[in-house]
Amino acid sequence: MHIHIINPNTTASMTQAIGQAAELYASPGTHISSSQPESGPVSIESHFDEVVSAVGVAEEVLKGEQQGGIDAYIVACFGDPGLLAARELTRAPVIGIAEAAFHLATLISTRFSIVTTLGRTGIIAEHLLEQYGFRHHCRRIRAAEIPVLDLEHHPDAAFTRIVEECCRAKDEDDIGAIVLGCGGMANLTQQISREVGIPVVEGVSAALKLAESLVGLGLHTSKHGDLAYPRPKPFTGKFAALSNLQLPLK
Repeated sequence: MHIHIINPNTTASMTQAIGQAAELYASPGTHISSSQPESGPVSIESHFDEVVSAVGVAEEVLKGEQQGGIDAYIVACFGDPGLLAARELTRAPVIGIAEAAFHLATLISTRFSIVTTLGRTGIIAEHLLEQYGFRHHCRRIRAAEIPVLDLEHHPDAAFTRIVEECCRAKDEDDIGAIVLGCGGMANLTQQISREVGIPVVEGVSAALKLAESLVGLGLHTSKHGDLAYPRPKPFTGKFAALSNLQLPLK
């Protein structure tokens, strides 16, 4: 089984850390690969960043389809940028880490809180909770108020801030679990859970296990309805290479 993880930002060191974290949870026989777009934001912290990164996600899926042999994709940003567009481009399951984390959190608790990086990204999480149908399961969206790249550049200070916010969530929110709201936190899950003392769900590992389950069950992205392959048509300017794209790629 080959599962490919797409880090929608362009920070290669974060892509490597996410891939290594996923390998800790991969089943025997599961091969993990990872990539990031060639162009785009170094971190994703706004609506604008998400729009730009979504194009990169689609391009990475197309590369994977051209290469062949990929059984499932994971979009490793908590905003799930470009998720539905990515699903249009392949029959393989495409799992967003936010959607995966919400599903798993509700299987082990009746209520959870999200702890993310910056407060300004909380509205993105709110939109996803509504879209995916989990709004009534989430008690609160909290922010450690750290830039995403602080997880790389100042890991000890970032870890302390995240744990402090998780402890406040445990004490104040009447919850049974915490969802970590950033793919860059993928390598911190076990440490945070030990510090906080309640289940901590992180989206990369959650998406990995869901992807393995879907592939194992022989389930694929439906091509009937709105997730059917996009109709070929002319594109102009910088997207001219996508003109008359014939999917699935051979």
